[in-house]
Amino acid sequence: MNRTKLLLGLLLWYGLLWIVLAIAPRDRQDWWLENLLALAAVATLIATYRRFQFSTPSYLLMTAFLSLHAIGAHYTYAEVPFGFWLQQLFGFSRNPFDRLVHFSYGLLLAYPLRELLVRLAGVKGLWAYYLPVSGMLAQSGLFEIVEAVVAQIVSPELGAAYLGTQGDEWDAQMDMIAAFAGALLCMVLVVISARAGWTNRRGRPASPDRP
Repeated sequence: MNRTKLLLGLLLWYGLLWIVLAIAPRDRQDWWLENLLALAAVATLIATYRRFQFSTPSYLLMTAFLSLHAIGAHYTYAEVPFGFWLQQLFGFSRNPFDRLVHFSYGLLLAYPLRELLVRLAGVKGLWAYYLPVSGMLAQSGLFEIVEAVVAQIVSPELGAAYLGTQGDEWDAQMDMIAAFAGALLCMVLVVISARAGWTNRRGRPASPDRP
């Protein structure tokens, strides 16, 4: 019951955040483009909940990423105020919020992907750490391609705003590197937590009723 309440709370949090950020976004067309995949992901999680349930930490991590994405979609990634603050603080040449979210993509979603691979595909050993990192890198590259195609098909004039390149010709490659670094860090933390006894051999939080 407590887990159900928590998951409903996470869904309510994201729903309310999404509604608030849907009010007067910086660029309405770009906002719609940014939310296509996010809404599809949420709908898929809800539709498949009875067939496959992630662990509570996975749902927390996915909610955190979706929240960051909702903020980026509201302002457009290149114009998020927090990113400008980071730019001034560290002297960056561009707003780094989009890079931060790509890093978070790997850091926050590699764990749910590992859980999916371990529980559904029976992945074990070194593969249980390598494949999540490899998978996040592959997904990052795929999304860069999908984003470019969608931008060209749906609204070519919004390409720069949607892709958030900010004039960087290596933007796609740097985004992929950020996602890879985040996923790699996530797996390092999973290894550390497993050795410390915080999670069991399947990467789930240690519990007396689970092997």
